[in-house]
Amino acid sequence: MNPVILIPARLAATRLPDKPLADIHGEPMIVHVWRRAMEADLAPIWVATDTPAIAEAVRAAGGQAVMTAADHPSGSDRVCEALARIDPDRRFDAVLNVQGDLPTVAPATLRAATLPLADAEVAIGTAVAPIVLEEERTAPSVVKLVGSPLGGGRFRALYFTRATAPWGEGPLYHHIGLYAWRRAALERFVTLPPSPLELREKLEQLRALEDGMRIDAVEVAEVPLGVDTPHDLERARAVLGAPGAARGTAP
Repeated sequence: MNPVILIPARLAATRLPDKPLADIHGEPMIVHVWRRAMEADLAPIWVATDTPAIAEAVRAAGGQAVMTAADHPSGSDRVCEALARIDPDRRFDAVLNVQGDLPTVAPATLRAATLPLADAEVAIGTAVAPIVLEEERTAPSVVKLVGSPLGGGRFRALYFTRATAPWGEGPLYHHIGLYAWRRAALERFVTLPPSPLELREKLEQLRALEDGMRIDAVEVAEVPLGVDTPHDLERARAVLGAPGAARGTAP
């Protein structure tokens, strides 16, 4: 496949205003995310944004940015528009959507999310990690994968939920919000209305499952820190100040 990496970023966050531009050791957070994607050495990278200040920060660091409309309902819609803008000739047939608030994501995790696309039947690849903290087993903020093991740390997704699932003895898996899309699947997805289970669980990926798209997940070692609050930002600063942080690894 011939993939591209797109990182959607916008300023409209209520809990941490202007968070893509939040300073982490002298650089905006969005630049740290871009650096992690560069370290994955997978594909060309663009930051997709509706904010000139974000685009300017990325370009100042040596990256590429593409401007998109301001009224997209989701990051997937922004990524789809950005893909059409940068590649009208359709050279890229796959796209890795990396959230712009994951400054500690390991490059190996980005690479893992793309692996399922080697199977022609898979529309979307993603990543999961085992849940190790007891409180995360029941936390609705932690999205769980319910999937069928395929061997080698890979799963076919049957469902995603904020509930504690599946029931019974055995591991639970924390879903990491990274999506490697086949281009055709992404273009179809953004034409679909929000699905009933998507609206109930507030999980966009359920729209794809309800439409019959196959999602496979690969197990990785750890969950990257998502930055949503000032406390998260301080944690990210601590992680990225630790040994190995320049390689996108967490302590």
